[in-house]
Amino acid sequence: MGTTEQGTTGRGGISVDGVTRSFGTVQAVRGMTFEAPPGAVTALIGPNGSGKTTLLLMLASLLAPDSGSMRIDGADPLQDPVAVRRSVGWMPDTLGVWDSLTATEILVTMGKLYGMVPDAAAQRAGELLAEVRLSDFADKPARVFSRGQQQRLSLARALIQDPAVLLLDEPASGLDPGSRVELRLLLRRLAAAGKTILVSSHVLSELDEMADRAVFVSGGQTVKTQSLDDVGTQLRWYAVSARDTGALLRALEAQGLAAAVGEGTRRSHVRVQLGGEEQAAEVLRYLVESGVGVYAFAPASGALEETYMSLEGEKP
Repeated sequence: MGTTEQGTTGRGGISVDGVTRSFGTVQAVRGMTFEAPPGAVTALIGPNGSGKTTLLLMLASLLAPDSGSMRIDGADPLQDPVAVRRSVGWMPDTLGVWDSLTATEILVTMGKLYGMVPDAAAQRAGELLAEVRLSDFADKPARVFSRGQQQRLSLARALIQDPAVLLLDEPASGLDPGSRVELRLLLRRLAAAGKTILVSSHVLSELDEMADRAVFVSGGQTVKTQSLDDVGTQLRWYAVSARDTGALLRALEAQGLAAAVGEGTRRSHVRVQLGGEEQAAEVLRYLVESGVGVYAFAPASGALEETYMSLEGEKP
């Protein structure tokens, strides 16, 4: 994927304050509050049924909240939905419409709905299809597209009017590894151009690489916000492998560190919890100087996965 940014920036980002939404007796969103600033990728993370998609629909002005307030690029979705829809590029988790139309026809139609003249819409459609590597499928109907191709077309559709704000619901679902890397690079470029990007995904390893900050939700509520800049001081589990596991365990014990042989992977390793990168560097230096044959030393999981699992562990 190449470069699509054309200079539009997210002036006000996204602001959510005490938002709630119920469906009959089911309270899907029970008071979410967070900020997603312009020029950054914000990850929205939570288990199935935690209210993520409901929240995204409200931010896109497709669903009204019961209470609370929201601002998207400075506009209120309830008071000025037209302004919000001009500013927002919305990518649902499925393409969902117009299966008989070709990829070009879908994008041109969307461009016209946003007020683009036909020639400009056609030019933009061609640029975006090249961006998402679908130029060879420009004249094919959407019904023949694979899941991954539908996702790439859906992303192109979300970008058609060069929005200031992107709302992406599981954008990496169905993408092959190469396309996931391209998606990550594209979103980083769009954020660098000043756009506000909110991404909901279960693929935490992908979010670790692309997100600047994260909002964790559970049971319809915001439970934690985290900046990825803070990872260096975060208490984390590390996986350490050495030629002599016994010698490794004894060396860690001599440093007053509780360690245990790890499970769940093919590679034999020892798990030890360390208080950030500085302590990790000190422990590694001590192990090497003590003659322990360390051949692998790294965080046992991604930062977001570690936070997510710790929050899950706090549930009663």
